[in-house]
Amino acid sequence: MSTPIRDYAFLSDLHSGLLVSRHGSIDWLAFPRFDSPSLFSALLGDPDHSRWLLHAVDGTVKERRYLPGTFVLETVWQGPTGTARVTEFMPVGTGRADVVRRIEALSGTVEFAEELVIRFGYGDTVPWVRRVSDPGGAPALVAIGGPEAVVLRQPDLPTGSDHHHRGRLRVSATGSAVGPERRQADLVLSWFRSHLSVPGPIDVDVDLARTIDYWERWTEQATNTGGHDAFVRRSLLVLRALTHEATGGIVAAATTSLPESLGGERNWDYRFCWLRDAALTLESMLDHGHADEALQWRNWLLRAVAGDIEDLQIVYGVAGERELSERELPHLAGYASSRPVRIGNGAVEQYQADVVGEVMVALGKLRGIGVAEDEFSWSLQRELLRFAEQNLERKDQGLWEMRGDDHWFTHSRVMMWAAFDQGVRAVREHAMTGPVARWERIRDGLRAEILDHGFDDRAGSFVQAYGGTEVDASLLQLPQVGFIAYDDPRMLATVARIEQELRDGKGLVLRYRTERSDDGVRGGEHPFLACSFWLVEQFAMTGRRDDAVALMDTVTGCGNDLMLFSEEFDPDSGRMVGNFPQAFSHLALIRASDALGGHDPNRGRSDGRRHRR
Repeated sequence: MSTPIRDYAFLSDLHSGLLVSRHGSIDWLAFPRFDSPSLFSALLGDPDHSRWLLHAVDGTVKERRYLPGTFVLETVWQGPTGTARVTEFMPVGTGRADVVRRIEALSGTVEFAEELVIRFGYGDTVPWVRRVSDPGGAPALVAIGGPEAVVLRQPDLPTGSDHHHRGRLRVSATGSAVGPERRQADLVLSWFRSHLSVPGPIDVDVDLARTIDYWERWTEQATNTGGHDAFVRRSLLVLRALTHEATGGIVAAATTSLPESLGGERNWDYRFCWLRDAALTLESMLDHGHADEALQWRNWLLRAVAGDIEDLQIVYGVAGERELSERELPHLAGYASSRPVRIGNGAVEQYQADVVGEVMVALGKLRGIGVAEDEFSWSLQRELLRFAEQNLERKDQGLWEMRGDDHWFTHSRVMMWAAFDQGVRAVREHAMTGPVARWERIRDGLRAEILDHGFDDRAGSFVQAYGGTEVDASLLQLPQVGFIAYDDPRMLATVARIEQELRDGKGLVLRYRTERSDDGVRGGEHPFLACSFWLVEQFAMTGRRDDAVALMDTVTGCGNDLMLFSEEFDPDSGRMVGNFPQAFSHLALIRASDALGGHDPNRGRSDGRRHRR
C-alpha cells in the first residue's frame, strides 16, 4: 500500500529535492536536478524500484519537525531501550549533490535498520555495486549505472544480497565517538557523474551549519507575513526550495505522476517551469521582501524565451530547455496503482492565452517596486504583447490545460486584457516606449468582448467559456488582476454560483465539474487547494471575514504536520492527492493570508473598482 502523501517531508538543496516518509524511507529523489531521472523511485512503484530506508528497530516516531525556518528535518525515534534523533538535510551551497542522515542517541541505546535499494533511471537500471576505500582507508560503497553513480559513506556499511543492501547501526547515549557503541553515526550519500572520480567525503558539521544558516537568513528576510505567519513563512520557503539556485527556474512541484484521483490516469509531470506558476511565485516573493529571486527569474525568462517569439512555450525545463516530450514508464505501477506514470509534459505543445498576461503582471509588479528595466527586459515585454496581438482571435486550452477542444475561455481573455493593460501602464506611468494607442484599443476591445460574451445575463454570472453556461474557479482571479472589483454585483453573483456548484460538502472548491467539461481525460478529480484559497481571498476582500476565516482553517487543515500542501485533497478519505509539494497551492495560501491580514493582494496595476460598466 502506498504511503499517504501527507506522511512525506520535503528536502531541497536548491537544485533538486527528495521526499522522505515519516517512517524513514526516502522514496523519491532525482539528482542532480528536479527534472533529472530519479534515483529513488519507490514513490511511483514499490521498494524494488529503489529507496533508502532508515528506521529504529521496533521503534515509533515520537516527533518530527523542521528546524525553524529551514529545510533541515529532525525525527525523534522511541526504541525499546532508548530514544534517538535523525537529522536529515541536503547541503546547500556546496556545488555537490549529497543527502545526509545523522543518527544521534538521546537516551539509552537504539538500533537502526537500514535498507538501500539503488536503481538509476526511474527505477529501471540495476547498478554495479562495489566496496572501495577512501584515501584515508575508510570503506565506502559505490554504485554505477550508465552515466550516473553514487557513493555511500557511513559506519558499518550495509551488505548486499539480491540487489538490496541491508545493515544495522547502533547508537548509545553513553557511547564513544567511534566504535560499535557510538553516540552518533553519519550516513552520507553523494551523487556524481560515473566518468569522474569518486568525490571526497564531506564535513557534516560544517555543511549542516552552513545549510541551517542559509535557510535561517533567507527566512529572516520575509516581510508582511501576517496572522498566518508560520504557514506563510513555510510556503515562502517551499517556493524558494522549488527554485533552481543557478538558473532561477521555478518548478511547479518536486514530483511527477502523483495522481489527482487515486487509481486514475490524471497523472502529470510537474518538475518543469511553467511561466504562469513562476510568474505568480515571483509576485508572492516580491510582496514579502524577496526581490533578488524575482530578478533572477526575470533573467531566466529572458534566456528561456530568447529567439523568435512565435516559438513561445507555456513551460520550459529548469534551464530553459524546450524539448519536454511526454512519455510513459510502463515498468512503474504508479502511486496507489495510478497509471500511467508520465515523464515530460504534453502541455508544452498547448497554446494557453492567459500566460502572457500572468508574465506581464508579474514584470509590472517588479517594475512597480523600482527595479529598472534593461534593454532586453522591456523589449521582451513588447514582443510578448506582439505575440498576444497576433493570437488575439485564437482559441486556447486554458489555465487548466484542457486536452479536449479549444475554447475562448473567459479567464484567458481577461488575462489577455491584463497583458495589454500592463503595456499601457508601462508607457503612461513609467515612460516606456510602445504603440500605446493601439494597445489601449485592444485592451478596451477585449473588455467589451468579455462583458458581452463571458458574462451570461440569464445566469447573472461570468462563465467558464464563451457560449457556455458552466462556472469555473479560475473566474475567482478576475478581480485579482483588476478587471472587476471583488464586490462588483456581477462578481458576487459569480461567486454565489461557484459556492453552489463547485464547493463540496466540506466547503472545498473544485476547479470545474469534470463530468460537464470536455477536458479530454477520463475520470474525475478532487477539490483544488489553490481554488479554495482564492475563495478565502474573495471572502476576505468583500467583508465576509467569518466565512474567510472558517474556510482558511479548513484548507490549512488539508496540509500535513510540516505545513506542506499537495495540489488537491480528497475530503472523503482525508488524503492529499496530486503532485507534492505544489507551488500553486502554497502561493495561493500566501495571497489568502495577505487578504485576511488586511493587505490587498491584488497583483494587477489597475484599480478594479473603477470598472463598473
